[in-house]
Amino acid sequence: MGARFIQCDVSNEGNVASSFEQAEASLGGKLDVVILNAGIGIVGPTIEETEHSLLEKMTQINQWGVFYGLKHAPKHMNNGGSVITTSSMGGIICMPGTAVYSASKRALLSLTEMAALELGKRAIRVNAVCPGYVNTEMGNTPEEKSIAATFTALGRHAEPKEDIAGVYLFLASNASRYMTGQTLQVDGGWSAGPTKRLLELVTGKASTPGS
Repeated sequence: MGARFIQCDVSNEGNVASSFEQAEASLGGKLDVVILNAGIGIVGPTIEETEHSLLEKMTQINQWGVFYGLKHAPKHMNNGGSVITTSSMGGIICMPGTAVYSASKRALLSLTEMAALELGKRAIRVNAVCPGYVNTEMGNTPEEKSIAATFTALGRHAEPKEDIAGVYLFLASNASRYMTGQTLQVDGGWSAGPTKRLLELVTGKASTPGS
């Protein structure tokens, strides 16, 4: 099985379309799996503080980039293939200062479901992965590691190869052949609820306080 990792200006539809043409040509045939992994994470300003330039940049890359991928990938894919979009737990759990980022990532969940409906006639599956904090350039600051340690049931952030890659492999394989339009939260238990560590910080006790 061949693979190609292609980087391009995903905010430019023409670049995205030509990238798929190049991928098909270089592999010598249509694609079985496409992973749409476009994204930047600029956070901090509140909605009131957000400049239009940030809104435009984040939306063009995080949302438009994946939209263009969903638009142009299918014509270069075999029937029965798999498309995987990378969203984020930021698209499910909001945190102050992440309004634009969270909105762009939540939009991907809707696009994923819509593409699953439209491509089902070709047996092409479309699913989304929502990682929490991952040990990459976008998630490995001391503050981000501290949040992961406090907010997740597993008490740590994720490692790309050991904790995240296998989920993509599952969605790319026939093991998930009856799954489409789904969102997989790979968050170490972040969305399960407040952890003992978080309760201790807030209440001084590692259990829910009684009345």
